[in-house]
Amino acid sequence: MKASWDIFCSVVDNYGDIGVTWRLARQLVAEHDQAVRLWVDDLGAFVRLCPEADRQAAQQRQAGVEIRQWPAPWQPVEPADVVIEAFACALPETYIAAMAARPNKVLWLNLEYLSAEDWVEGCHGLPSLQANGLSKFFFFPGFTPGSGGLLRERELLAQRRAFQADPAAQEAFLRSIGVEPVTGARRISLFAYENSALASWLDALASASQPSQLLVPEGRILSDLQAWLGGVPLTVGTALQRGQLHIQVLPFVRQDQYDRLLWCCDLNAVRGEDSFVRAQWAGRPLLWHIYRQEEAAHLEKLEAFLTLYKEGLSPAAGEALSGFWRAWNGGEELADDWQALLKSWPELAEHAENWCLQRASQVDLAEALVLFYLNWL
Repeated sequence: MKASWDIFCSVVDNYGDIGVTWRLARQLVAEHDQAVRLWVDDLGAFVRLCPEADRQAAQQRQAGVEIRQWPAPWQPVEPADVVIEAFACALPETYIAAMAARPNKVLWLNLEYLSAEDWVEGCHGLPSLQANGLSKFFFFPGFTPGSGGLLRERELLAQRRAFQADPAAQEAFLRSIGVEPVTGARRISLFAYENSALASWLDALASASQPSQLLVPEGRILSDLQAWLGGVPLTVGTALQRGQLHIQVLPFVRQDQYDRLLWCCDLNAVRGEDSFVRAQWAGRPLLWHIYRQEEAAHLEKLEAFLTLYKEGLSPAAGEALSGFWRAWNGGEELADDWQALLKSWPELAEHAENWCLQRASQVDLAEALVLFYLNWL
């Protein structure tokens, strides 16, 4: 059943919010034949993900999605059948009033941030009655069957497996983004917030017996990388070697290119939510730099995910993984934790693929949203 959807995205920090909503909007159109308007309050951030978009246009269509600039002040429009406020952004009051006045009822969803905490399943799908008589439902993405699932396009894993089984395709892709592959090197992607733990990890990589190739998309971690290099200016295309460590700065790439970058690497250091999920679909070991919150609330989320992710690992591998992740997120020395991780590498690599397949056996987020709407009618 075709329905109209309004997805509201307020770009708060970096590209996580717009990254998730842009992927979701495209999938609802491409795989579920839904009519989607994506309202964005910062088209500049959107253009980084979709370079062909016009940052000045009040209305445009990209990949079948109607992109609308979220105007201030708000200009009245007819509300859609399904309204998603992404990550608790505040809808315009006049739009909410129009939802309440609409002859056909509107499904109002608050798409929450991703979490592996135990309470998520108990809160997922619960309604909250509003003063105007509307009900707002809380929709939680998650890692377990009782949650809303994760964003995953229908053919994603098949495409990933085919790509990872084709060394020539991987090399061609890397060269297309300016990377000269280093023979025999452990390939690592690094997308993170500023982190004082980086220097000790780079020291360990530079002094290792095996070469490593560190691929760093432009972003906030570059300042720490530059400091470790002694202030050497870093720009897109910069390629340097320090000991056994080969470093290259990459351009900010499109989402489909970023997926392929993750598929090319042996380890993916990622941040926030969108890249975190995409690294899991890569089926390779990962390192998550969780977004810092007040009163260290983010550490509870980190531990909740580690508890779930470690299921099936041996005690040694689980301790190595936890130690590395905790040290990274705590800005601590990483050399010993990195060595411990390497000792369990084969097991962690196999586990990453198994984890991916287990999550893929669950309903993905876009399909879960469509089913929720159909069951609500």
